[in-house]
Amino acid sequence: MEEQRRGRAIAMTADERDGFLRTQPVCRVATVGPDGRPHTSALWFVWDGSALWLNSLTRSRRWTDQERDPRISVIVDDGGTDFMRLRGVELLGSVEIVGEVPRKGEPSDVLSVPERLFADKYAGGGEFRHDGRHGWLRLLPEKVVSWDFAKLRG
Repeated sequence: MEEQRRGRAIAMTADERDGFLRTQPVCRVATVGPDGRPHTSALWFVWDGSALWLNSLTRSRRWTDQERDPRISVIVDDGGTDFMRLRGVELLGSVEIVGEVPRKGEPSDVLSVPERLFADKYAGGGEFRHDGRHGWLRLLPEKVVSWDFAKLRG
């Protein structure tokens, strides 16, 4: 994975980045449309320490875009209106479909890593149930850029 070369003074450490990605609830996913224009949408996600997992509708423009062109950019950020509190991470690379698209209500005796992380993060450790409309996309980032403007106070 390529580390950022610019903005190192405000870059998050690997541990800060991992903690940030594990706790933020929403990411913004940008795919490449058929005409070359970006398509951006908000989505829930989980981070396992090396890959970003997206549970995406299989009948979405995002899914169709990535089947044709797997290049993707994902932004996870927070901070609101105070400039000195802005922080975020951009992950760039290509996504891949992982596994079969599960059937609705399909039982799962053993949850996969992303399913377990998703259940912990969004269902308070409850169940993860397949609805037959979503599938897993995995992004192993080729490049990561981060920023934490609070570091400027230094």
